[in-house]
Amino acid sequence: MRSDSSNQSTEKGKHNRLDEINILKNIEVGPPAGSRTSDNCSASVQEGWLGHVDESSVAVNLRSSGKSSLSLMPKERNVMVDDSSSSRNGGEANSLTSNLENISFAAKSGHSNDANPGRAISRAQYKPEKWMLPEKAEQSLTQLNLAIVGHVDSGKSTLSGRLLHLLGRISQKEMHKYEKEAKLQGKGSFAYAWALDESAEERERGITMTVAVAYFDSKRYHVVVLDSPGHKDFVPNMITGATQADASILVIDASIGSFEAGMDGTKGQTREHAQLIRSFGVDQLIVAVNKMDAVDYSKERFDLIISQLGAFLRSCGFKDSSVSWIPLSAVENQNLVSAPSDFRLFWYLGPNLLDAIDSFQPPTREFSKPLIMPICDVIKSPSQGQVSACGKLEAGAVRSGSKVLVMPSATIATVRSLERDSEACPIGRAGDNIAVSLNGIDGNHVMAGGVLCHPDFPIAFAKHLELKVLVLDGATPILIGSQLEFHIHHAKEAARVARISLLLDSKTGKVVKKAPRCILAKQSAVVEVILQEAVCVEEFSKCKVLGRVFLRTLGRTVAVGIVTRIVEEQQ
Repeated sequence: MRSDSSNQSTEKGKHNRLDEINILKNIEVGPPAGSRTSDNCSASVQEGWLGHVDESSVAVNLRSSGKSSLSLMPKERNVMVDDSSSSRNGGEANSLTSNLENISFAAKSGHSNDANPGRAISRAQYKPEKWMLPEKAEQSLTQLNLAIVGHVDSGKSTLSGRLLHLLGRISQKEMHKYEKEAKLQGKGSFAYAWALDESAEERERGITMTVAVAYFDSKRYHVVVLDSPGHKDFVPNMITGATQADASILVIDASIGSFEAGMDGTKGQTREHAQLIRSFGVDQLIVAVNKMDAVDYSKERFDLIISQLGAFLRSCGFKDSSVSWIPLSAVENQNLVSAPSDFRLFWYLGPNLLDAIDSFQPPTREFSKPLIMPICDVIKSPSQGQVSACGKLEAGAVRSGSKVLVMPSATIATVRSLERDSEACPIGRAGDNIAVSLNGIDGNHVMAGGVLCHPDFPIAFAKHLELKVLVLDGATPILIGSQLEFHIHHAKEAARVARISLLLDSKTGKVVKKAPRCILAKQSAVVEVILQEAVCVEEFSKCKVLGRVFLRTLGRTVAVGIVTRIVEEQQ
């Protein structure tokens, strides 16, 4: 995860993770547990850790699950659909979060924080219309975007599928179909996972490759499940899920050897996923210790996992009070939606998984800010001259007839219709995952990695950026001239490190050295990068979701950071 406040002031409140230490604390600024703001333009922010991205594809394809059937989102970045349908069918214990928030770049680097102050009206001057704000009397459930993350084969899709089935989102008839198909391929234990892993390749390989989207209702929330892949080859796809998340479930395989493999510093994804979701501002976490049946529901094993993983999560900036530990077995339906029935779990007296989800604090949404929606997917219907942009509304609101600015083409389009949870809806507001059907625009001007925004408040488009970055533990040094992959929201570009301006102290954030020749592992620095092509971007202080960046090379994330200044904006 996503996610949500996008504006940051240079002055951090006292609540800015005073207890978060070490390397992981170096980059993100997020509100305290239970009061996270949405990843959009807010006046004051706290820095939250920024995580990793893989190089394969950032414009990730989401698959959505409807009420009673799991319908597919587009499989490609720009998907051609049947013209008859215009809608979707459907670590070390050094923390990575604090030092980078300790320096004011306007003062330290000698540059203004806005390369083009006259580019747009100040967002502070924006006044939302009445319809954009939710009615106080509305009784609808609060939407909670929940990312399911964890090491490959930890049981994420099986857990998600079982939960959907228990809550009535997958019918018994459909479940029987999945069980039959799984047995025919000799993968009987994958039946619940197949409710979400629907592609032939995913089923053949037995792994999740794209982000599957499903929905269920709890007592407090309308939960959007973002089932993310755990394989290291599909880190970008996992990123897309994490960027949209309000909270997360980190799934752990309790089996002997499997937990240890996930915690391995070089190949395990447990550490990386924990760092990633914290980097996106997610500070509420459930650790679902799955496959407890494989260790006879051993309390000793459970306590060992808490001891080892808990220390790492604290180093990432998670507070103990914001992390719930739930022992369970998805296959045996133990402790998912009701108290465990297996006597071997007699020692556990805490909540079940569903109750733990309901214990999350509701996210704060930026309803009163100008529209911002990073585009994750695009659906085209050429004969009807229609194109739909899919993504999460990070700020503001939109409805049929609204005029929107499509970046980077800087083209005005009219909203024809909206879809949420595979159903038509009259209004989309901050926090909603929607498909926006557009009129009056060439489909080629709408692309994944772009942004829908308010016509009076255009998003910047730039290729020369100043970043505050943290080089991750074990990563190769970053040199002037290093060629890297630059990832930001749903966009990816080749980048070159043009300048290393300052080296920062990892604990205090103070300047240690000016113009260093390289940045080593665990070091923080201010750098300038020049991208091969411009991207939609904002300074992190103005819009968090458009200001988080990830630098990768040779299949590994080497640094995470935030955009501190747009050096030169494209016209």
